[in-house]
Amino acid sequence: MSTFLIRNAKIVNEGVVFEGDVLIEDEFIKEIADKISPKSSECIIIDAEGSYLIPGAIDDQVHFREPGLTHKGTIASESRAAIAGGITSFIEQPNTVPNAVTQELLEEKYQIAAETSFANYSFMMGGTNDNLEEVLKTNPRNVAGIKLFLGSSTGNMLVDNQEVLEKIFSSTKMLIAVHCEDEATIKRNLEKYKEEYGDDIPMKYHHLIRSDEACYLSSSKAIELAKKTGARLHVFHLSTQKEMSLFTNKIPLEEKQITAEVCVHHLWFSDKDYDTKKAFIKWNPAVKTEADKDALWEALLDDRIDVIATDHAPHTLEEKKNPYTSCPSGGPLVQHAVVAMFEAVHKEKISVEKVVEKMCHNPAKIFKIEKRGFIKEGYYADLAIINPHLPWNVMKENILYKCGWSPFEGTNFKSRVTHTFVNGKLVHVNGKIKEVKVAKRLLFERE
Repeated sequence: MSTFLIRNAKIVNEGVVFEGDVLIEDEFIKEIADKISPKSSECIIIDAEGSYLIPGAIDDQVHFREPGLTHKGTIASESRAAIAGGITSFIEQPNTVPNAVTQELLEEKYQIAAETSFANYSFMMGGTNDNLEEVLKTNPRNVAGIKLFLGSSTGNMLVDNQEVLEKIFSSTKMLIAVHCEDEATIKRNLEKYKEEYGDDIPMKYHHLIRSDEACYLSSSKAIELAKKTGARLHVFHLSTQKEMSLFTNKIPLEEKQITAEVCVHHLWFSDKDYDTKKAFIKWNPAVKTEADKDALWEALLDDRIDVIATDHAPHTLEEKKNPYTSCPSGGPLVQHAVVAMFEAVHKEKISVEKVVEKMCHNPAKIFKIEKRGFIKEGYYADLAIINPHLPWNVMKENILYKCGWSPFEGTNFKSRVTHTFVNGKLVHVNGKIKEVKVAKRLLFERE
């Protein structure tokens, strides 16, 4: 049995920061107190004085590219980057190749993760226009939820049949997560810019092609349908000021039937950055205007938005050099998401307690994840130690993504994730990953 004692940490949990010690025995948090004495000479002591101890972040939306797209990333490579960034659990999306739209294909992804993942894992079951029967077989105990793309996606994953949508929404009690962009609006906008520029459309027009109107049309319809059917809806990667009117902060999170997520890139970048970052900030939904970014921050802070995630989606440098119409959308973020949010803490845009609420507590609550997302006795010891005064620069040499690049390259972060624990094991210290795989399949407190 491994035993660790983390001493003198600034423990961040459930809206408070307090100095204290945390004792880890085997997989679990054994004790939290002002002062703890080691129980044996074999107990490994880590002095975290001056550093924050937070629950390991839970990223509710990643694309780790396996199976089928492993030239971009693998479950092993991207989960290694995640734990270096303080993310100890992830929920991966179904638009791999083949798409995870049958129970057999979904289970194959779990088998890969069981052998190769460095972080705790779950996978979404994908919905299509014609797989309702498979969707309804999904086990709520050991699968995170159902994912629907209401805008274009890989393979056969665009769900645009209203009758099918209504059936899925009304037939399952599981959480339904949605990507909302109106396909007809996007196609219309794209044709307009193609007429002027051909395939080499300047990247700065991306947010006008995948416009705020396209986002609002789709998300408002999804929310209307959820209200009509009583479905449990979670709206991924919101990006516009207009959509913020669709969400409420009037009731506690536990009572919300409709919850909302924002991604780090939509909080960090704006359309002003397209000239310098170009394809490296080409995401779907698009990074939009400064006014949209400000509105997302406001909604995050007043609790209309419940979760901060990454939508981590690596592509190769070669792919990102393609002209606009063949340049894929998405970028890698899991290694840098937590420290990027701590940068906002330094700037006093958000409190450290709020960051932990949105990246650790709330994903655990929304998905009803068993014994994770909090620093509590009896919970799994998924933990990250963050030194807020240990600056470092993002360079190719310290990027862990298989694709080898980051939209944050050249950024100097003030904070550093120095230690990461997964299930009570120390798996990462100062950028070095221990080649031990102790990750577990996430379980959910649902019937």
